Amino acid sequence: MNTPKNPAVVADDVVVSMDYKLTVDSEVVDSSENDDPIEFLQGHGQIIPGLEQAIYGMKIGDEKTITILPADGYGEVEKDAFIQISRSEFPADIPAQVGISIQMQDEHGEILDARIFEVATESITLDFNHPLAGKTLNFEVSVVDLRDPTAEELEHGHVHSEDFEEDDDEFEDDEFDDDDFGDDELDDEDLEEDDEDEDEKEEKDNHQ
Repeated sequence: MNTPKNPAVVADDVVVSMDYKLTVDSEVVDSSENDDPIEFLQGHGQIIPGLEQAIYGMKIGDEKTITILPADGYGEVEKDAFIQISRSEFPADIPAQVGISIQMQDEHGEILDARIFEVATESITLDFNHPLAGKTLNFEVSVVDLRDPTAEELEHGHVHSEDFEEDDDEFEDDEFDDDDFGDDELDDEDLEEDDEDEDEKEEKDNHQ
């Protein structure tokens, strides 16, 4: 009886276990050194595009240094991702300090991450860019294991593990939030006050 063999190389629809170290601006910002390797289904967009493309063909035990430009990482810094709101609309229980990380929920229930970019007398500017937007990413990676996915994993398009979050479609996004800043929740109702007022007006008009 033949024993099934693991895949020989990193390819689409292969579950990859990989150790990594990420350096940005000469500073190590994330690493699996004191944690388990990351595990993902190759070719399904679970890690950033530049990293996913660079590891095709690697074998168990292979190591590689990979430099990823912003276009293939977390994108460039987008001016449209900066939003200015009135100080009066900003919740009093959240410190109005530059660098503070906050979360808000949009009208579809999606959680959005932002950081306070600027604090002025009458306004606060929020930055919704990813913390690593505009940055060149330097990865050192090592392939720890390769295996075939289960039928369920292949059907769902992701690895089933305790740490996996189904909507995590990028390389460990949450790892790069600055924990020193902390995360505060910001209700987006104030930020979308104008949109809600327009909706209410339309609803009233429909009933007239």
